[in-house]
Amino acid sequence: RALSPRPAVAVRCQEGQLAVTVRRDLFGTGRPVRAAELRLGTASCPPLSPNPAQDFVTFVAALHECGSTLQVTPDSLIYRTILFYKPTLSGNPLIVRATPAEVPIECHYPRKGNVSSGAVHPTWAPFRSTVSAQERLRFSLRLMDDDWSRERLSNGFQLGDSLRFQADVTSEGHVPLRLFVDQCVATATPDRSSYPSYALIDRGGCLVDSRAEDSGSAFVSPRPRPESLRFLVDAFKFAGDAGNLLYISCHLRVSPAAQAPNPWNKACSFSKGSGLWAPLEGTAAICSCCDTLSCPSP
Repeated sequence: RALSPRPAVAVRCQEGQLAVTVRRDLFGTGRPVRAAELRLGTASCPPLSPNPAQDFVTFVAALHECGSTLQVTPDSLIYRTILFYKPTLSGNPLIVRATPAEVPIECHYPRKGNVSSGAVHPTWAPFRSTVSAQERLRFSLRLMDDDWSRERLSNGFQLGDSLRFQADVTSEGHVPLRLFVDQCVATATPDRSSYPSYALIDRGGCLVDSRAEDSGSAFVSPRPRPESLRFLVDAFKFAGDAGNLLYISCHLRVSPAAQAPNPWNKACSFSKGSGLWAPLEGTAAICSCCDTLSCPSP
């Protein structure tokens, strides 16, 4: 039998999803399979509503859905899933006219990319009670190496890596201070108000990126000292952006070290184990606004 020029199963690997097109004449025998006999992944995701007039069935799913698995290699992110064909029983239970089949599916994505350290310059507004005629507070935000011992020399990252940020404030002869990160936003250009933009930290210290299903972002406990704060962010890029630079701008805040953390001076990460927001310091109540649209202002 001559092979058809059209593949029985075609896969399109897109930015955040994959699309699988299956010919109804899956085996090239002239006997079409039913859409109900096809499922995608171990989660048995059904196809899109089939059109009986079409000779194909289509599945569309996000890369992490339908029970897919992810493998991280030095050069690639590989998402794997399986197309299952499970034929229904014939009218006669004694005979079988078709056998089940499994078609492995893979999508490969390159990991290479980088973050510009030139963009990691903190922006801050002076805290009125901490500025005097003789001194100003000095804020810094740095990318750190894997053991937090020194500033990272390279600004390049790959998808699947973790970015380690350390924020610090220094002053001379000032009342002891505690540092917080109010906001951090990532953009594709140096203009923090540009589009697209993605909020990493928002609502007065909520690490909102830690709420994402596929994120390991978190504030690091314990602090090295009250005037320092560390946090991890999983490397990412903007979907559809051909560039390979991210610009990250943050707003830093200080409060007296003797003052207990509160809803406007806090560092909260989302714990997937408990399904709750957890503060780096203080009681869980200070994080209660992290799932709302806004938190109280000081």
